[in-house]
Amino acid sequence: MNSLKSLQQAFCQYVISFFENTDFTPEQLQLHLNIDENRQEFGNLTTSIAMSLAKKLQLAPRIIAQKIATFTHPLIEKIDIAGPGFINIYLTDDAFKIVAQELFEQKSSFFKPDDLEKKYNYSIEFVSANPTGPLHFGHGRGGIIGDVLGNVLRFVGHNVSKEFYINDAGNQIQKLGESFKARCLQAAGMQVTLPEDGYQGEYLADLAQDCFAQYGHVLFEKPDSFFAVYAKEQLLEQLKQTLRDYGIEYDVWFSEKTLHDSGAIEKSLHTLKENGFLFEHDGALWFKTTAFGDDKDRVVKKATGEYTYIAADIAYFDNKISRGFDNLVFVFGHDHHSYVTRLEAVKNGLGFVSVPLDVILYQLVKMTEKGELVRMSKRAGAIVTLQDIINIVGKDVARFFYLNRKADAQLEFDLELALKKTEENPVYYVQYAYVRTGSILEKAHKEKDLCDIVASDAQHIGKEEAFLLKKIMFLQDLLQDIATNHQTHLLTYYVLELAQAFHRYYSHTRVIDVHDIPKSRARLLMIIVLRDSIATVLQLLGIDRPEKM
Repeated sequence: MNSLKSLQQAFCQYVISFFENTDFTPEQLQLHLNIDENRQEFGNLTTSIAMSLAKKLQLAPRIIAQKIATFTHPLIEKIDIAGPGFINIYLTDDAFKIVAQELFEQKSSFFKPDDLEKKYNYSIEFVSANPTGPLHFGHGRGGIIGDVLGNVLRFVGHNVSKEFYINDAGNQIQKLGESFKARCLQAAGMQVTLPEDGYQGEYLADLAQDCFAQYGHVLFEKPDSFFAVYAKEQLLEQLKQTLRDYGIEYDVWFSEKTLHDSGAIEKSLHTLKENGFLFEHDGALWFKTTAFGDDKDRVVKKATGEYTYIAADIAYFDNKISRGFDNLVFVFGHDHHSYVTRLEAVKNGLGFVSVPLDVILYQLVKMTEKGELVRMSKRAGAIVTLQDIINIVGKDVARFFYLNRKADAQLEFDLELALKKTEENPVYYVQYAYVRTGSILEKAHKEKDLCDIVASDAQHIGKEEAFLLKKIMFLQDLLQDIATNHQTHLLTYYVLELAQAFHRYYSHTRVIDVHDIPKSRARLLMIIVLRDSIATVLQLLGIDRPEKM
């Protein structure tokens, strides 16, 4: 346990013992680091617990604050009360030296919890696009949200499975096969019209050329099912390669078809029936989703005997629980808004009421090129693919830009900015901060007295390093917050602010001074700590850490 966590724990115990028989939430007891550069006069740690307890204790907030302000700790210099009852805590100079030493020694472990209140087995499903064409530009946003969330949850100690659900059964695969067969006939020089409701993109024409080159006219002796399977498998492999190029590695690629073939759908529907949420009407089988707030009940099996897509979704949900997952996350585009209620219905209908479920809905992505909006349509063929973007701006820029906005806010991908190799580009700016720290350390190694920095060098940390240290320390709270609220965009905000804090620090502070070796060694220790912290965030973001730029 680092000193900051120890202080937090001591504060919690003090408040709880002081106000016996009072229930507290973890949020009420949390001490918050003051990382607002314009409000440093209000202490290093703050809490508004006095205001949140006022109604419960029937006391004025300031009176409560005065009682809490009697708390003492070796790392605390003083405690002030501001306004109606805000509590501002000022740390000692030694506190910063101790924390700097701990950061140096513990590296990324400093930011991890010593023990989780509950360790979950997470299933995070994201992207899950139909294997009927290339991943389009918008899929990049869902991909990075799910991938980074999985990275953060693993970092703090949870078990995580990143999953892609392959929609390889149903009408869309049949249409793919029909469209691809028509393209193959065209590749053989025949005048064939594509199905009106099929897939029109040129990517199928390119694939057909390869297929015809491989099989020749023997191709047309094959059954219709061949064309659907061939196109699906080839497009799925392209899709997987794009995601690998994007830096995403899935733990599970789950086939919808296996649910049909294994009888899993019938089994899950039987569970719904036993629980009283399945009924027959007009020859069809219905799921009583209105019992869970849906606007209408949903057909799971048509009168013709065909399963609807929701039937497979029910079985897939059931399958996840059977594999031991006790916390489920789905990342969907905003057009799946109504699907949230249906997932809740599935969860409750199957009897998994206590299983935490979070559906992250992300808004549209718009891309501008030379000031004009780029239109996207997979079927019409006017498509900007995710692979295009990766090839143009690179994996690192693509990942950062897609994540650099809250999921429920619309995102505009500025291609012009993404291509810049200047400090205007946030990815370049952050990576440059990492490279710059390396250059400073490389320069210091030329001085014999500035080599081999050790933990005890932190004893010469001064007030100049205090704010930068707090920005670094804040990462442990931020990662805990993201693990709870799943707001992954906060990580890009943080690392950009950390890079800004470093550049300001370096422009105002002389790190290497051969006339003051102890101070220089302390500041080099700070540079090492900062470099390690930026590296930790970049690793969580799946962004490279270049040594030179």
